[in-house]
Amino acid sequence: MSHILVVDDEPALLRTLRINLQARHYSVLTAATGQQALDSAGQAPPDAVLLDLGLPDFDGVDVIEGIRSTLAVPIIVLTGRADIADKLRAFDAGADDYVTKPFVMDELLARLRAVLRRPAEPEPLPQTRIGPNAVDLVAGTITGPDGPIRLTPTEWKILALLLADPGRLVPGQRILTEVWGPDAANHSNYLRVFFSSMRRKLEPDPARPRHLITEPGIGYRFRP
Repeated sequence: MSHILVVDDEPALLRTLRINLQARHYSVLTAATGQQALDSAGQAPPDAVLLDLGLPDFDGVDVIEGIRSTLAVPIIVLTGRADIADKLRAFDAGADDYVTKPFVMDELLARLRAVLRRPAEPEPLPQTRIGPNAVDLVAGTITGPDGPIRLTPTEWKILALLLADPGRLVPGQRILTEVWGPDAANHSNYLRVFFSSMRRKLEPDPARPRHLITEPGIGYRFRP
């Protein structure tokens, strides 16, 4: 039985979600505030989280980051915010999927099943180099000639996928689906933005990348 934490400040929606999830044999805990969500996740780590962004005490993105700091569980954002900027902030903080209210219950449950059965990310080499930069994936650090280099959580996810299979092509759609969720499969603009940022941080000459390689129209690869 999977344990689901549902976080929303609408009592009627919490009740509806709890009833529907329990009817499908999930164990359910609910929280109406960000603090309650963080406390609950710390005391009884869930198998997945359904999270509203508009909470009375914290912004939902802060809750995502709080959960992500200690747990790797799937997080599905369930919110009325449909703006692309809100979606990018949520995904960058570590959300796995994004569902906009109003929603169809069967679709939400299908997305929940999808994230629960998603295999663990492949294990990349714990230490490697990208040009002059030393990458320690266990410690989550990158050290360049001038000191530490900071990546966002989303950039780390993308980099881990590439480093797990050095030299091999990783299809763009696979990166989009694994990092942002199935709805992002056609949003190749996400990848252009993030790869541009990663190259500025990691490539000696971002305009002529030697390690984070684009295969136009197909995908990306890490060239050691």
